[in-house]
Amino acid sequence: MVKINGTQFDISSTILSDYLRQADYDTKTIAVEINEEIVPKSLYDKTVLNDGDVVEIVNFVGGG
Repeated sequence: MVKINGTQFDISSTILSDYLRQADYDTKTIAVEINEEIVPKSLYDKTVLNDGDVVEIVNFVGGG
C-alpha cells in the first residue's frame, strides 16, 4: 500500500507519472514529496511507487 495525502492506495510498483496522469493531476502546478524528499519533475517518469511509501502532492495556488 502507498499512502498518498493521507489515503492508502494499492498501487505499489506504479510509475509516479502514470499515477499522476490517472489521478488527473496537472504536473505543471504540483510538487511531489515521497518519504519526505522532493521528487524533481524530471524524475516523475523514472520513480516507482513502492509498498510503504508516503507521498504528499501539493498544488500551487496563485494569489494576490
